Amino acid sequence: MDSVSCEFERIYTGDLEGIHEVTEFLHQNNLNVDDFIEVFLVLRNGKGEIIACGGIAFGVIKCVAIDDSCRGQGIALTLASSLIQLAAELGYHHLFIYTKPENEPFFTDCSFYPIAAVPGRVVLLENSPVRLKQYQARLAALKQPGERISSIVMTPTRLPTAIFNLIESALAQCDWLHLFVVGEDKSQFSYADRLALIKAGTAHLSRLTVHEGSPYIISRATFPCYFLKQESIVHQCHMELDLSIFRIYIAPPLGITHRFVGNEPNCVITNYYNKQMRIWLKSPEINAPPIEVVQIQRLEYQNDVISATKVRKWLGEGDFETLRHYVPDSTYRFLINKYEKASV
Repeated sequence: MDSVSCEFERIYTGDLEGIHEVTEFLHQNNLNVDDFIEVFLVLRNGKGEIIACGGIAFGVIKCVAIDDSCRGQGIALTLASSLIQLAAELGYHHLFIYTKPENEPFFTDCSFYPIAAVPGRVVLLENSPVRLKQYQARLAALKQPGERISSIVMTPTRLPTAIFNLIESALAQCDWLHLFVVGEDKSQFSYADRLALIKAGTAHLSRLTVHEGSPYIISRATFPCYFLKQESIVHQCHMELDLSIFRIYIAPPLGITHRFVGNEPNCVITNYYNKQMRIWLKSPEINAPPIEVVQIQRLEYQNDVISATKVRKWLGEGDFETLRHYVPDSTYRFLINKYEKASV
């Protein structure tokens, strides 16, 4: 075998030639590059060829690959340790790792602990044996009595438009509702704004608990979009992991028995996710109480489904008169104050 340099090289996203090399190496190992990677660590042999790499994205270690010729030489453990050190340097101390199952032992040796896995495809670990348990304890303290305890997960790209109809429909059918507002800023509307609007729009409702975002629910830490080349399998892996984590770790402390969703006629991925929800929230393969999925018909205005996409359309066109038919009063007032004044 060719000699191996002892030093890892850093490749940042602005280095197009370097990223191209990493991409080619990952493809050789049946992996894709994650769009959110901030920096890669790579190791080269004496010929300058990449033989090992790993990336860091928002506190998540991913895109870990090692050439088969280097197996059994301690490179994997060295790579794992170096990635952890780099993450700390970048200010990330709460770490998650997505990797292939065969790489799991290298990270458990570095004090990482498995959370969930898709057998034979991907495993998710984090660098604490207690952090998830502490989160569960905080949830358990919010548990409410009742036989039908429902949940809604509000995704990061939505403003609270049709979500209020979903909330009211769920409350009409349950004893208590837990609403999880996913804590990611992935649209033009900040998480702080979305959370404030949800709290303002539901202030008059009883039997409702609004939960702030968690890295354990549809976050950058639970979306392995890089992992497999086949897009359908990528989404399936993400969905299975996300739903398994929800069913095993989040629902039991709160006694959740139902999960409400709106139908998604315009989004293929979300529609497929809703279908996967019916499978994995009740599958006997998961050792946790089953959760019933209830789908609610989305509200319409003039035969058009009300959605955040439509809100962004009318907002971009400055059509506030049409916009007022798509959002509740509290959201409309917020949009008027923030965007109409800015456009003047």
